[in-house]
Amino acid sequence: MKLFSYLLLFLFSVIGFSQEKNDSLKTSNDLKLAALPYYNYGKGLGITSADSLFQLNIRFRMQNRVTYFNEEGKDNRYEAHIRRLRLRFDGYVYNPKFIYVIQLSFAPGDVGEVHEGENINIIRDAVFYYRPNKHWNILFGQTKLPGNRQRVNSSGALQLTDRSINNAKFTIDRDFGVQVYYLQESPEKFSYNVKTAISKGDGRNWTQTSDDGVALTGKVELFPFGSFTKNGIYFEGDLVREKKPKLMLSGVFQQNNRAVRTNGQLGVLLFEPRTMKSYFADLMFKYNGWAFMSAYMQRESKDLITYNPDDFTDFNYVFAGKGMDYQLSYLFRNDYELIGRFSNQFVDKEIRVFTPDTKQYSLGVTKYIREHAFKLQAEVTMDEKTYYDGTTKNNWYVRAQLEIGI
Repeated sequence: MKLFSYLLLFLFSVIGFSQEKNDSLKTSNDLKLAALPYYNYGKGLGITSADSLFQLNIRFRMQNRVTYFNEEGKDNRYEAHIRRLRLRFDGYVYNPKFIYVIQLSFAPGDVGEVHEGENINIIRDAVFYYRPNKHWNILFGQTKLPGNRQRVNSSGALQLTDRSINNAKFTIDRDFGVQVYYLQESPEKFSYNVKTAISKGDGRNWTQTSDDGVALTGKVELFPFGSFTKNGIYFEGDLVREKKPKLMLSGVFQQNNRAVRTNGQLGVLLFEPRTMKSYFADLMFKYNGWAFMSAYMQRESKDLITYNPDDFTDFNYVFAGKGMDYQLSYLFRNDYELIGRFSNQFVDKEIRVFTPDTKQYSLGVTKYIREHAFKLQAEVTMDEKTYYDGTTKNNWYVRAQLEIGI
């Protein structure tokens, strides 16, 4: 609690210190909202009060998909469902410097299975932003942590239908806490961002346990050739066809003290808390329709396996290990895009007997009708799983997906 108290004191100090005027923020709230970790579909459906003291933007998006699975040892099957259905509200109250963002999810895959005694996981984001000027962002509430690039990007801004296998296992995702960003971006010269967070460490909407753990996160983003056009780091693919080469390099470190879940902010309950350290490095390059992304992710901890004190045959473990992602794409002039991705994942030797190393190969085609807001996607993906005893399994799926939003 002392850490939160100190950070709140710092927050109010910054508010008192940074009351400089910035007319551009008052005339265009989208300038602020563009810094949020979501793909900006436009202004959505907007309402502004007559006295300009309140603004509300309403946005929605949905992903409908059909997938055919072929997995070793299982019957072939297909799934057809709504993968995501999101409703988002954002705007300002009293002054464009005071921004709020609310995002709710309704699809079964978003909400998750409901268990007795657990809350329904509808709330994805509920966060207050204070933006005294174009450089500072101060957040309080629940939203995405400044983690790996692919997680920070909206799922609606992906080139393929899902994030990588490494993101699924190693990401730090959403959490409740305080975040402070310092943004120093310019389109024509070297730029950088520094982002920090102090959060609970248990993930979104967590009410199953109450503990003294805390997660500390720090991130640095570097832009050697200047910032990307139209906040291009927040969407995959070179949809704006950058006229000059653009490059982003970033690094993240998080220490999640006394985490109670197998993946830190995600996963099921451990039988004992563990302190976890996560490392991320990202590279993004875009130029003239070409886009390349690469990512390194790692989680480590001591004594990964935790046992049920009442039954030592029952156990859970921290998912520790490391992995790399490589993703290359080209956008044709007719707004068709070809995408290829390769991922490899190596689990820690302490849990190698329980879970396999994995390689994943994906090839996709996307037709952009209205950028990422309205697109058709097709993808084929193959997983190669290598188990402790040397056996391998090859699984693959074919998927078609429609994305639409405002």
